[in-house]
Amino acid sequence: MDDVATANGVDDEPFPEWLRPPHRGFTVDDLFRLTDLPSHTQLVDGALVFRARQSAYHSLANSLLVEGLRRTCPAHLRVRREMVVVLGPGQAPEPDVSVLRAEAVRGLEANRYDARDVVLAVETVAPDSAIRDRERKPQLYARAGIPHFWLVEEGTGRRPVVHVHRLDPGAGAYVLTGVHEGRLTLSAPFGIDIDLTAIDRL
Repeated sequence: MDDVATANGVDDEPFPEWLRPPHRGFTVDDLFRLTDLPSHTQLVDGALVFRARQSAYHSLANSLLVEGLRRTCPAHLRVRREMVVVLGPGQAPEPDVSVLRAEAVRGLEANRYDARDVVLAVETVAPDSAIRDRERKPQLYARAGIPHFWLVEEGTGRRPVVHVHRLDPGAGAYVLTGVHEGRLTLSAPFGIDIDLTAIDRL
């Protein structure tokens, strides 16, 4: 006979120990020590955050931004997609896109970067993480001193709308400097010109 089953007929499974948080929450060391974590697990406020499957829109919007940033990225910077950024002992989110100082890129084995090396963090809003993307992550990025932040929303025709923010060091918070639809043209953190309508052709 099978082991004890639940009321709906599904066999009981032991609770995975790696899901049981320590008293003070998980740390960055835990995040990289636990081998059973799903891919792209993040650490926010000492809690493990798992990512839902991406939609085609989410994937294409991020690809569009990565390709656009790389076209004009200067030699002293690098563009990365979905890499953990360590902000503190209990904070290790994974921006959808990051722009880093080139000296921080020390090899293809890297699995994380430090906040001090990040020039721009980009979050594309997803249904399962909308509050984190719009509220909590910008707070954390600003407190860590990351100078530029973009929040990408889904606009008309499923085209990305990019909300561009710049850090106000005195306030320790981001200030909205522009909302870009159709085309994203900026002079900071470097000269950027991305046709946001090109998502239609991807």
